[in-house]
Amino acid sequence: MPVAVITGGSKGLGRALGAALAGRGWDLVLGARSAGVLEATAGELGRRYGGRVVAVSGDVRDHAHRRALVAAAAGLGGLDLLVSNASALGAAPLVRLEALSAAGLREALETNVVAPLALVQEALPLLRASASGAVAVVSSDAAVEPYPTWGGYGASKAALDQLAAVLGQEEPGLRVWSVDPGDMATDLYTAAVPDDPAPRPDPEDVAPAFVRLLEQRPAGGRYTAAALLDAGRRAER
Repeated sequence: MPVAVITGGSKGLGRALGAALAGRGWDLVLGARSAGVLEATAGELGRRYGGRVVAVSGDVRDHAHRRALVAAAAGLGGLDLLVSNASALGAAPLVRLEALSAAGLREALETNVVAPLALVQEALPLLRASASGAVAVVSSDAAVEPYPTWGGYGASKAALDQLAAVLGQEEPGLRVWSVDPGDMATDLYTAAVPDDPAPRPDPEDVAPAFVRLLEQRPAGGRYTAAALLDAGRRAER
């Protein structure tokens, strides 16, 4: 069975993607900071789909945690997909740049840029050994659009996009995708903009975009979930 590591896998998009992959026969290693929620998610997905789902609680910024994620994948037989989904806002609710603390910006950069690169570095031997190794990093439209109050978070995601683009050039044997999922009804978005009443898509409606990447395996690059889902709908007609 193919094996995926998903950070931020206890809820939101990480959980939705885990369910989508488990339903297609994947074994999973899920990482997140909230041990109780993570264990419940892993248990539920394992019971529902019958595959192997390993929960590894911890902070993705911690080297020991990243090493444990990769070791868990090795214990399942290898690593075919690494999804860097864990993210930090830097301030919650979001604030203008004039009020963004240096500590908050460091947290966003450490979680959204430094940790994903360090995890890739740890996982590269397993990914290179896979016949279909792939890396997917979760980006944001804030990486390319100048939304007020989203400056720190957007800057971190722009840096993540660039790291993914360069990694794709340096590792031609891997598929490296940066995916903008769009706004979703998640705890992260609620924390970022708690007063926004607009309805948002559920993560379960966005996860099929990542599945399409895995099924179609297009060239590495930056993709939006909206475009991937639209292409999927057109192909079904």
